[in-house]
Amino acid sequence: MSQSNFSRPGAIDLSALRKPAGAPAPGSPAGGAPAGGGGAAGSYVLNVSEPTFQSDVIERSLQVPVVVEFWSPRSQASVALGPVLAALSTEYAGKFLLARIDIDANPQLAQAVGVQTVPLVIAVLRGQVVPLFQGALGEPEARQYLDQLLTVAVANGITGRAEPVGPAADGPAADEEEPPNPRYEKAENAIGTGDLDGAIAAYEELLKETPNDAEAKSGLARVQLVKRTQDVPADVRTRAADNPADVEAQMLVADVDLMGGHVDDAFARLIATVQATAGDERNTVRLHLLELFEVVGADDERVVKARRRLMAALF
Repeated sequence: MSQSNFSRPGAIDLSALRKPAGAPAPGSPAGGAPAGGGGAAGSYVLNVSEPTFQSDVIERSLQVPVVVEFWSPRSQASVALGPVLAALSTEYAGKFLLARIDIDANPQLAQAVGVQTVPLVIAVLRGQVVPLFQGALGEPEARQYLDQLLTVAVANGITGRAEPVGPAADGPAADEEEPPNPRYEKAENAIGTGDLDGAIAAYEELLKETPNDAEAKSGLARVQLVKRTQDVPADVRTRAADNPADVEAQMLVADVDLMGGHVDDAFARLIATVQATAGDERNTVRLHLLELFEVVGADDERVVKARRRLMAALF
């Protein structure tokens, strides 16, 4: 599996792939294929072809992240991954759309992106590609990539939520789905409008009422991370390299690394800084690292390992 490079998008420009006249409307199944070929279907899943790529992927990516899965019915790994991503698309309820592209039926699209083996999963944000992963993953691993993608999307001002495009797979119809928890509505609405300060205030309000609210803790940590990395000084890596005792620079580089998907690098940097500091500075770094743990998730194996290393560094 290739490592994800979560950076600001721009590596590949797909906007040149235009929709020919008379192409099907957005959301229509591609080439008459059943919605979710290969066993994947859902209310946020589109089968995409060359004629519908512009409308279903490029145009939609201006408002919401589009996760593009290149697959083949000849690949057992592809067939296994499809239902995992489809189920997650329904669970995330419009925070991203899943676009499935059969490379056998759409070789030009596969060639344009440089697909060499399937399954290959990328994301498209404002017409630009963000690499995700290659190969079949289980639900926990796929969820980690999606959570990091959504953090990058917010950082790039993409905060929309997609409308359902079809009936959910193995579940109730979209209008029968359980509504979002109203407890987090204020924070989510603020994120949707790009009001990071409003979202932070809303999450802090919730945590005053219920200090152990895990979802609010994670949400607050994510929004704070996005805000901290909006205007990063160009020389911050040089500062950190030249002065390992510069706590502010070390923490900011760790933030940037985490936003870029380099989770282990971010954790290792802060653990090394904990070892190199003492007193209030050490506690500041420790608390910052705990906040990044919240962003990634307590059950993530990388967090579990980093917690052990942190304990060893402290004692």
